[in-house]
Amino acid sequence: MDLRKQLEKEQMKENIPSFSIGDTLKLQTKVVEGDRVRTQSFTGVVIARKGSGLAERITLRKVSFGEGVERVFPLHSPMVEKIAVQRHGRARRAKLYYLREKVGKKARVKEKRRAES
Repeated sequence: MDLRKQLEKEQMKENIPSFSIGDTLKLQTKVVEGDRVRTQSFTGVVIARKGSGLAERITLRKVSFGEGVERVFPLHSPMVEKIAVQRHGRARRAKLYYLREKVGKKARVKEKRRAES
């Protein structure tokens, strides 16, 4: 049991920024096309975060050309190169699956207000 946890800890990434449900992320992944490897970015709202440790994964949703697109990304996968938070959204639920039925402005997540200092 201890050996498994140690192996998981070695494979986990440490450069993952803190984000929560409702935030907009820009995720860059490696895509293999034949013998070439290129970087592809996916920008979307985090609608779910599941699992823990090495098996943690997030679901990102965006609307592309009027069609809703969702992708599930394992956070600690070697194919995920970079994660950047673009907006902090205000969500009152743990899963934002209700956004699937919303269209247009109603599908937006409000931005979190920051305390001014």
